[in-house]
Amino acid sequence: MRIEGVFKRLRQNGRKAFIPYIMAGDPSLTATRRFITELEEAGADLIELGVPFTDPLADGPTIQRAHERALRKGITLKKVLGFVMNIRNKTTIPIILMTYYNPIFKYGVGEFVRDAKRAGVDGLIIPDLIPDEAGGLIASARRQGIDTIFLLAPTSTDERIKRVVKGSTGFIYYVSITGTTGSRLLMDRTMRETLAKIRSSTTKPVAVGFGVSNPEEAKEVSRIADGVIVGSAIVRLIAKGKGVKTFARNLRKAI
Repeated sequence: MRIEGVFKRLRQNGRKAFIPYIMAGDPSLTATRRFITELEEAGADLIELGVPFTDPLADGPTIQRAHERALRKGITLKKVLGFVMNIRNKTTIPIILMTYYNPIFKYGVGEFVRDAKRAGVDGLIIPDLIPDEAGGLIASARRQGIDTIFLLAPTSTDERIKRVVKGSTGFIYYVSITGTTGSRLLMDRTMRETLAKIRSSTTKPVAVGFGVSNPEEAKEVSRIADGVIVGSAIVRLIAKGKGVKTFARNLRKAI
């Protein structure tokens, strides 16, 4: 699996993963293709690609507006899969879809996972699906070789950590704050203690997201995590009509 290979290579080289998030179709799929190229050239190790949805409960205002802009352009889950398939002749960078469960349920779990594999998708993040209720999707993803990445948070119990560790492949997504994407990052003892607890249960990589908005914060997070996920700060640049390459390069250097 490509995601596992990336983390293995980075670990061998004493480096941490830089994982930028962008919304597919914001402001267009043509622009999304360009952003992926820029991010890869700037040193991104994996790409988290958002799929627009009408009720993105895990996302803050910045990414909510990106959902709305992409939806107005008619972007659907099927179109995103077609987009990924189309860019696979240009790049092999691991692509992780961040979507919500309703579009997958409507699509049909087995059919979706099969089509995602055919398109070249490497992993799935589904914020509103917990591993306890994801048996069918996990089984389908395992058969197709697609990673399932579940979320942990500062409030996660020991039992929740065990379930997420068991259900996750590729890496584990640690939500740094008890809020939505774009909330203010708080580097405190809770984060360090929770990450230490997760690491005592698994050797799987742990990437931290939600709230990382600048190179200084990315540097701090990279000291205690295997990867750093940056979303809202990049989406904000895109909304202003700016390029992402310089900012992404600065994040990569910091990480």
